[in-house]
Amino acid sequence: MYKIAVVTMGVRLNDEKGYTRFRYICEFLTDAGYKVDLITTTFQHWEKAQRDLEKIRKEQYKFGIKFIYEPGYKKNVDPRRIHSHAVAAKNLTALLEKEGDYDLIYAEIPPNDVALAAAEFAKRKGIPFVADVNDLWPEAMRMVLDIPVVSDILFYPLKRDAEKVYSLVSGVIGTSDEYRDRPFQRQERPIPRETVYVGNELREFDEGAEKNREEIRKPDGEFWVSYAGTIGTSYDIRTMVLAAEELMKRGRTEIRFKILGGGPMKEELEELASSRNISSVEFVGYAPYDKMAAYLKASDVLVNSFVRKAPQSIVTKIGDYLAAGKPMINTCMSPEFRAKVEHDGFGINIEPEDVSVLADAVERLHGDKDGCARMGQKAREIAEEQFDRPKSYRKIEALIRGLIEKNQNEGETWKD
Repeated sequence: MYKIAVVTMGVRLNDEKGYTRFRYICEFLTDAGYKVDLITTTFQHWEKAQRDLEKIRKEQYKFGIKFIYEPGYKKNVDPRRIHSHAVAAKNLTALLEKEGDYDLIYAEIPPNDVALAAAEFAKRKGIPFVADVNDLWPEAMRMVLDIPVVSDILFYPLKRDAEKVYSLVSGVIGTSDEYRDRPFQRQERPIPRETVYVGNELREFDEGAEKNREEIRKPDGEFWVSYAGTIGTSYDIRTMVLAAEELMKRGRTEIRFKILGGGPMKEELEELASSRNISSVEFVGYAPYDKMAAYLKASDVLVNSFVRKAPQSIVTKIGDYLAAGKPMINTCMSPEFRAKVEHDGFGINIEPEDVSVLADAVERLHGDKDGCARMGQKAREIAEEQFDRPKSYRKIEALIRGLIEKNQNEGETWKD
């Protein structure tokens, strides 16, 4: 039985907030016959608090869990986060040196220094290392701080660590084609690579939506335009709020905007809506996954809302948006995702950060029931074909198995 370590600083365990991608990977690999250890941090990223480890240890998981101490931080963009990750990276190295009897290590990047600790250990042990590229640092950091020369100096360690990790990978999983190919931008290497969207489990999404269907009821005549996700610098929620105001001025009071989620800009944008008396916007706040699914299914249009400079590509929420079977308005400027929206036919692309353009797009879809139905049907088809984890994550297992078997065969050949 092959033994694998899955390293991530961001995973939701049972009742916590956050994303489930890495927990699902652990469960999927366990079901495929591997012995799996999830190695994660004592600090819960989404709740910004230390975990209750005693409680977690009493819970049931298919896989093993090992914790490395991380001091934590208060905000996503915070100097203390750099220090926190550095401590986590050092503690990861210590844990692996003591208990790292694995056939392969699978680690997310970012955080770059934590991934580097895993990659360097794998090299010393002579085992394969797979990087799961689900964001780009320091590129994403420039959304918050982009000062010529200063940002280059400040972010150099992140860039250096990323390139080191990319030089050590045995295989790459990217959550988009852009992320999949990033490790080869400056150093082309003949190693396996696959795109596996973050995706979701359609069965879980559908069950959650059905469970909460009666609670999330849309009044007759209302047309819901919804967003679910982080309310932060990369996400253009301000334009959604002001588009709601513009549509009110046009007399379209039946069009209501639902903003699900939390983040550093939530209070500021709530104040904006309140001060301008934009009554057609509701900040729902954080919703558990099953309740969020019900909101998305009840909505008429979903907005993948990003500012122009946002570096994101195909993000976590896309799988849930598509699963809902609703048309999408996309403002993300990723060439890869804009091409996908157009090619697959599940929505429309518009320019970001333009209130009138967004209001016009919403109004146009409001008046095109047949078009919305067609786009919604295409969205659900794409969700089933490309984003349903039980199908799509098979590519991760195949890549892992190929690397382990190749490594072991080469070892046997060397012995001979």
